[in-house]
Amino acid sequence: MTDTTATLPPGNRNTSSPGSSFVRTLYTYAALFLVASIVLIPLVTTALGGFKTLGDLRTNPFGLPAEWQWANYLEILFSERYWRMLWNSLVIGFWTTFLTLAVAAMAAFTLAHVRFFGSGYLLNYFLLGLMFPVATAILPLFIRVRDLGLLDSYWGVVLPQVAFGLGMSILLMRNFFRNVPNELFDAAFVDGCGYIRFFWAVTLPLSRPIIATVGIVAFVQSWNNYIIPLIMLTSESNYPWPLGIMSYRGEYGTAWQMILAFITLTILPTVIVFFAAQKHIIAGLTSGAVKG
Repeated sequence: MTDTTATLPPGNRNTSSPGSSFVRTLYTYAALFLVASIVLIPLVTTALGGFKTLGDLRTNPFGLPAEWQWANYLEILFSERYWRMLWNSLVIGFWTTFLTLAVAAMAAFTLAHVRFFGSGYLLNYFLLGLMFPVATAILPLFIRVRDLGLLDSYWGVVLPQVAFGLGMSILLMRNFFRNVPNELFDAAFVDGCGYIRFFWAVTLPLSRPIIATVGIVAFVQSWNNYIIPLIMLTSESNYPWPLGIMSYRGEYGTAWQMILAFITLTILPTVIVFFAAQKHIIAGLTSGAVKG
């Protein structure tokens, strides 16, 4: 028998040895372990801190509790304040996600498929929102919300969050919509399908990955937002969970163990949702990366 590898060009030969493959695998797992540690250590430390007393937390902030204080978590779970704030966060997050998806999907479809004068300038206008943090516009934003009579209401928080979330949402959805095969677009128009029907009947059913991605990102950002609810809400009955931390701050001291327990209980839903939708998020982010 003849050796076929000798006839192959040098670029097509497999020159990797088992030793080099093992080293690459080792480096890969080491890097993944390092990144996972950076993410998990603060989460685990926060969860364990909720089981400690204030004195134990000060003397042993990173170790296991000397005595497990289950009462810290039970006190929060059986309090009316926690569930009220959780409900407020869910309502604000739902409407923020729904409006972001609705407006961003229609705007992204228009910018991806409809040719009109100034479409590029309009896209750049939306993307300008990515350059400025919320804190830079908090004063004019407060004045505008006050003039609209939306202070101390859900809509006073929802509408600014939607406005600041549209830039990234439109960018992600536009890139995805542009990768929809042109053959589908042409066939639909030959059959008498207009832009609106093509959007509802063809584009949206094919866009579940990017819809899930944008929806999860919008919900998590709304869930963790602190500065907008702090400025727009004045009644404790309307507070979402980020403002609930202030309930454990006193005039002469702060119950840090209760704050850590409260944070653990409130970030747990977002962690569960993220892991449940992980495949959709990865598919949505990678589908628009390469022009197909």
